[in-house]
Amino acid sequence: MRVRSAFTQTLIIFLTLFVTSQLYTFYALFHYALVPSLQQLNTILGHEISIMLEDSNGNGNEISEEILARQKVLDKLGVSIHSLNENLSQEFAHAMRIDLMSEEMTRELSSPTDVRMILGQRSYILWMKIEKLPGVLIQIPLSELQEEDFIPLFRNCLLMTILIMLGGWLFVRIQNRPLKDLEKAAVSVGKGEIPPALPEKGGTEIRSVTQAFNQMAKGIQDLEADRALLMAGISHDLRTPLTRIRLATEMMSPEDSYLAEGIISDTEECNEIISQFMDYLKPVQTQSFKEVDLEEVLRDIVKAAEVNHTKPEMNVAGSLKYAWGNPIAIKRAVSNLVVNAIRYGNGWVKVSAGMTADQALVWLCVEDNGPGISEEQMTKVFEPFTQGDTARGSEGSGLGLAIVKRIVSQHHGSVSMNNRSEGGLKVQISFPAIK
Repeated sequence: MRVRSAFTQTLIIFLTLFVTSQLYTFYALFHYALVPSLQQLNTILGHEISIMLEDSNGNGNEISEEILARQKVLDKLGVSIHSLNENLSQEFAHAMRIDLMSEEMTRELSSPTDVRMILGQRSYILWMKIEKLPGVLIQIPLSELQEEDFIPLFRNCLLMTILIMLGGWLFVRIQNRPLKDLEKAAVSVGKGEIPPALPEKGGTEIRSVTQAFNQMAKGIQDLEADRALLMAGISHDLRTPLTRIRLATEMMSPEDSYLAEGIISDTEECNEIISQFMDYLKPVQTQSFKEVDLEEVLRDIVKAAEVNHTKPEMNVAGSLKYAWGNPIAIKRAVSNLVVNAIRYGNGWVKVSAGMTADQALVWLCVEDNGPGISEEQMTKVFEPFTQGDTARGSEGSGLGLAIVKRIVSQHHGSVSMNNRSEGGLKVQISFPAIK
């Protein structure tokens, strides 16, 4: 499985380098310290045993008095000679053969020699079986090489591993902290929010990236401000002549009333299109967010529809938690859905609301019994200037559902659409609920 996290990758590199260094340390210790010591030990033992072999009368299993006398000297060094028939000699069968010492001792004694090692009760023990001494085993306790001597080594290695891993974890955490802040800020920019400038800290590369991001965020903020100013100016400049046209139209003679009604309708539609453009381009203002009672929003929209001689059905499942957002923007999104349902439905509209099973989201649903939308068009109707297929008509500017999608995204919510099995369209939007 490929590790994608830079944090985990760095820790793995730290651990790999440490294990490699430890293995090389053991390798160097073995080849440059332990092996020379064993070779020196082999030389000393080989010299002593060679003298014993030269003094031996070579009578099979018999051991001469000279050998026994020399054994007293070797006893002081801890070396003892045992017969193969002794119970103690069974350790030789269970001991591990050491090829290096066996080869060295064979050369020293000019006789095939089998050297083995086993851990005794107090220390490690060398057993030697020499072909020139049949039926005899030589025991050499390595009193200076005890199992306890290795415990500090392994303990220190383990402690060093823990310290290096903790140090690597702390180092990577400190290095990645600015990247985490940068990631959060980038997500905010992607959602249309402009975060405050990030502090430029960390390594040189991270400082450069943070500085470039701050410049980009400031450029986006300036662009948003220029766009808002431009749209405000265009809106003002367009609505002023539209207002004059409407005033002039209302002053027309009664004989031209059939023309006046069409002109007034066109000017109202132009004003509505301008308002939709302004709503779509309006940036999110998170500082204006507050608790929003979505049930109250629904009731206000239903009352407004009833004034226009339309009575949508309303169904609220249980008590709703408050959402966090801009009440005007949320109301605009739901109102656009209801207006679309009234416009394209066949006289039946239903609005409903409820909570998800985990109580994390508040959802609002608008249904109608109109012709619906083809599956191919459902992914496109939330794009700007898209009016759906011919089954739903082509009235409006094509920004109604785009405004809904933009508002829901600014509130970190979600929107879904599907055709009803009974006929018509069902659109559902969800907002995070306040815990």
